Amino acid sequence: MQIDFPTRDFEGYIFDLDGTLIHSMPVHYRAWDAAMQQAGIGQTLDEELFYSLGGVPTPVVAVKLGQHYGLTVDGEAVAQRKEALYLELMHTVALIEPVVAFARRVAASKRVAIATGGGPEVAIPTVEALGLSDLFKVLVTPADVAPGRGKPEPDMFLEAARRIDVAPADCVVFEDALPGMQAARAAGMALVEVPSRLI
Repeated sequence: MQIDFPTRDFEGYIFDLDGTLIHSMPVHYRAWDAAMQQAGIGQTLDEELFYSLGGVPTPVVAVKLGQHYGLTVDGEAVAQRKEALYLELMHTVALIEPVVAFARRVAASKRVAIATGGGPEVAIPTVEALGLSDLFKVLVTPADVAPGRGKPEPDMFLEAARRIDVAPADCVVFEDALPGMQAARAAGMALVEVPSRLI
């Protein structure tokens, strides 16, 4: 994996979770595929469509996937089913070691946070299960911002910066998905792209 880690110092380092710190996107895909099959899409979930929605809040993803397949779905209900399926598969998730190693290195002298599109009911147990809770004391999810203001809106990254008490211009974001990259730019933060699909 080729990652262009920043060569300058920042005061704040904000990391996406899925596909950035942890190699979980294939596991999320398996859970989404099963959940959407149960919702009635009648075919295998389009993988490219799934990846294009990386970082978007889970209930919103459910609605968008349903719309793509001509279905009206209960976003909350499908999201809950998907998250339950993901938790059953969580033991197969691995760390993205180069990014985690970098985070541990900078955390010795700088402030770090996670800003994830996943809900707290999944993000918190994931961070705990993978041994990251000691490293990241600040974890921002869509539940921490106004409804509809998850990625690609900048609010989650701005909230993470507020919680670590660092100005947005002094923060760098690590992201693997386009909505998160758009959110980082909208927040006025530097950006490091993590090519998680190449792992």
